[in-house]
Amino acid sequence: MTKATQLLGISNAIVDILAHVDHALIEKMGIVPGSMNLIDERRASEIYAMMGPATEMSGGSVANSVAGFANLGGSAAYIGRVKADQFGEIFNHDMRSLGVDIRLAPAADGAPTARSHVLITPDGQRTMNTYLGACTELSAHDITAATIGTPQVILLEGYVWDLPEGPALTRKAIEIGHAQGAAIALSLSDSFCVERHRASFVDAVGNGVDIVLADEDEIYQLLQTDSFDATLAALKSYANLFAITRSELGSVIVQGDTLITQAAHKVDALVDTTGAGDAYSAGFLFAWANRYPLAECARLGTFCATRVIQQLGARIEPGALLNYR
Repeated sequence: MTKATQLLGISNAIVDILAHVDHALIEKMGIVPGSMNLIDERRASEIYAMMGPATEMSGGSVANSVAGFANLGGSAAYIGRVKADQFGEIFNHDMRSLGVDIRLAPAADGAPTARSHVLITPDGQRTMNTYLGACTELSAHDITAATIGTPQVILLEGYVWDLPEGPALTRKAIEIGHAQGAAIALSLSDSFCVERHRASFVDAVGNGVDIVLADEDEIYQLLQTDSFDATLAALKSYANLFAITRSELGSVIVQGDTLITQAAHKVDALVDTTGAGDAYSAGFLFAWANRYPLAECARLGTFCATRVIQQLGARIEPGALLNYR
């Protein structure tokens, strides 16, 4: 918890359980292929028992960005709620193995650690079944000057606003972070999340958030625009730094009168788009924390996102920068 910490992530702590399965198993489970489902603890146990061999690793959007940031060589820390159980140990051990400083001890009681059962069929499609469990019990009491420390930047996950104490704990994180010299970044998570919490997000962007990371649909929802030209016009009234990903159109960085367009990189084989935005955030923030020019921040974010969509799994692996330039 020193000035050496570049990035602190605050988000839903979820263990990803990834298994390669055939379509027959998904049909047997009674799940719609390609769907994303919220499930209860009983259903989570049922699916887990049927999955067979699987890879278990820390996951969740901002946790993926923090892990990717650490694998790029950055100094990272994390705040998220897990229970002292099998999956809580997996989450914390995995993050610590990457050098991430875990700021919260596992809870002795309460709901089990959250996990997402990711079923990957031979065509590369993912079917996701998520039990939120302990991550919903993250509270404002967990956000203190000691757990925040003095990072360069704090990355907040939009999904945290869905938690019972989400608005309170994010406001507290913004206040403590600014008092301790940190910039505040917000990942908008998805357009439906923005729709649910638009008023709160607009308030946060106007009162504390310094950097907004979003895809095109999310920024449209936030600004209530229906075209990219209208979005650029609306952004002229904001002082924040916006990094907006546009899929095959690359990304655009906007801050005041600064407008930077980054073209997409060549993709040899599209394997899995899951985690592209998380990887972009990791690369962009790594460059920003190391004081690269904004154009280079966009370029490294795009490089990281391009690598991730050509592999299974949402994490930037160590050594990625060896192939950069």
